[in-house]
Amino acid sequence: MSNVTQTRQSQAPLHEIILSAVDLARICLRMDVAFVSEFRHGRRIFRHIAADGELPVQPGHSDPLAESYCQHVVDGSIPPIVDDSHIYPILKRLGSTEALKIRAHLGVPIWLSDGSVFGTFCCYNRSPSSSLREVDVDALRRFARLIATMLEQRVIAERAAEETCARLAEVMGGRAIAIACQPIVDLSSGGVLGYEALSRFPAPASCPAGWFEDAHRVDKGTELELLAIELALSGLARLPPQAYLSLNVSPCTILSGALASRLGAAPLDRLVLELTEHAPVEEYPAIAGALAGLRRSGLRLAIDDAGSGYASFRHILQLRPDIIKLDQSLVQGIDGDPGRRALAAALTGFARDTGSDVVAEGIETDAELAVLRGLGIKAGQGYLLGRPAPLA
Repeated sequence: MSNVTQTRQSQAPLHEIILSAVDLARICLRMDVAFVSEFRHGRRIFRHIAADGELPVQPGHSDPLAESYCQHVVDGSIPPIVDDSHIYPILKRLGSTEALKIRAHLGVPIWLSDGSVFGTFCCYNRSPSSSLREVDVDALRRFARLIATMLEQRVIAERAAEETCARLAEVMGGRAIAIACQPIVDLSSGGVLGYEALSRFPAPASCPAGWFEDAHRVDKGTELELLAIELALSGLARLPPQAYLSLNVSPCTILSGALASRLGAAPLDRLVLELTEHAPVEEYPAIAGALAGLRRSGLRLAIDDAGSGYASFRHILQLRPDIIKLDQSLVQGIDGDPGRRALAAALTGFARDTGSDVVAEGIETDAELAVLRGLGIKAGQGYLLGRPAPLA
């Protein structure tokens, strides 16, 4: 389940709590209608509404912010207390005065902790009132602060998701992912066996892992991964004919059903899929089934980051990969750490017994390389052997 779906489901009880607070404020202030509005993209959206009788509008209804009482409340062009809207020319002209039958009005902004305005908390009567006092405004402000506290986490998450979607739309729309390839080398001969395709994103937010994590958080992960795969495949013809291309892919992209068509007419015997997932996966039979036809046609499967956690061992046992990639946290410093050597030796023996190849990642020193060779590991990658570079 995505974070976006979880957030939506968690909003239901929060909505009921806020609605109770809105109705309580309405009753305490002796008003016909009370509501919380949100300002988004130049519109005033009714979010939580309580009324003595039928609701004047439904939650989710919106209208232009510039034509609302709420905008005048925030910019101070009307006071918090309006005894009778008909004595204010600016309000008498507004369509909502007649449409909602607003005469007496009480409203305050809802401020978030970062100083931004979420919207307003407003109450109104359908008839004029001379009983509203500053103490009522103070009470409404207290309710507004309470509601802001309850809304803050959701609002921040939604705004972050919107910003993420906008960044992703710009990158994906412009196909602005650069592909760098890092060589995977035969540790005995030094010859290049293949290349891992690595995505590079525009600065300043250029951390590739962060981009993919953000994309999955807003249900765009599969779309972004498929674009990266497509761009990487476009450079396959520029690689040496004997070299394979390794492509990173997550379980949800494998299960999306779109992977086979995106691989298209590429020679599957020159491709390796690296499963990139650091958490346990529950859909192993479905993943194996989705890959079965591709693997029969020559595609190889690699499990990335082996040795970095329990999840990678489950992936290996459940999916029987062709290649096991030792995580750089296991490789770096292996020359001075007997524990790392023992675990790498065990994984190498397991791979040999199950018919898998081993690739050691993150090799940076000659001492590390010597130990890996001594363990019988035949392939590796890392800065010592070659840095990621654009396709030549």
